[in-house]
Amino acid sequence: MKSPYRGRIAPTPTGYLHLGHARTFWIAMERAREAGGQLVYRNEDLDPQRCKPKYTAAALEDLRWFGCVWDEGPDVGGRFTPYHQSERLPRFLDAWKHLKDAGYIYPCNKSRKDVAWATQAPHNDETNSDTIYPEHLRPPLGTGKVAQTPGHTNWRFRVPSDRRIAFDDRNLGPCAFDCLRDFGDFIVWRKDGLPAYELAVVVDDAAMGITEVVRGQDLLISTARQLLIYEALGLHPPNFYHTPLLCDSSGQRLAKRHGSLSLRELRVAGHTPQALRTSDDWCSGLDN
Repeated sequence: MKSPYRGRIAPTPTGYLHLGHARTFWIAMERAREAGGQLVYRNEDLDPQRCKPKYTAAALEDLRWFGCVWDEGPDVGGRFTPYHQSERLPRFLDAWKHLKDAGYIYPCNKSRKDVAWATQAPHNDETNSDTIYPEHLRPPLGTGKVAQTPGHTNWRFRVPSDRRIAFDDRNLGPCAFDCLRDFGDFIVWRKDGLPAYELAVVVDDAAMGITEVVRGQDLLISTARQLLIYEALGLHPPNFYHTPLLCDSSGQRLAKRHGSLSLRELRVAGHTPQALRTSDDWCSGLDN
């Protein structure tokens, strides 16, 4: 029997949401409605240094203003509480232990600079998180298996060689990525004591019964990584729907770090949610 549709929106409260976030979340809501399903709001506030309560409150307020409605979340409750990711750490630790005991992950004390040097990357790319982790830096199989806690080190997922991760995206169609060519060993647990994005969203999406993940096209590689985690944890993955990214009038992708126009600024400037949603490209007139 087919599971009822369950979608989710999952903002990270590190800044004010912009129109690109709103479009992705609106699409997620519309797909849930069309399927006669439910929509979950999850606050992905894992990083205490970057995630702020004021941004958590602002995201809820701004998305409500924009017209988004959800069935479960931190402000309305639901069957899968808590909906603040920072309160779900025991679940992530259980997943870490499972992966560690099964030999899928290993402790890694290499810095990004170490990885960049090992791959002969140029100096100005030393902080590139997409650098393929070199196989020769891997420790022997079984390293870290006796650890009782993650400790103060990163843990990486040992990506298999000679394997292609393929999936049918509900928007983009067939997608495929080659292990150790398109992506390498990736971090699942950080040395600051927190799970990485790849692990946390897999655990939470599975626990909350999410059947389809709607998110930006920039996370396609993350989907390939996460499918490996689903497999390693013995979990059934959801479907995926990746949306195009919005750009401003100069062609620059909308992003918090670039100071893109936020929903708050658009609201103050007199834009209405309906006008923003019905513009041809969701960005027309923003510089006027």
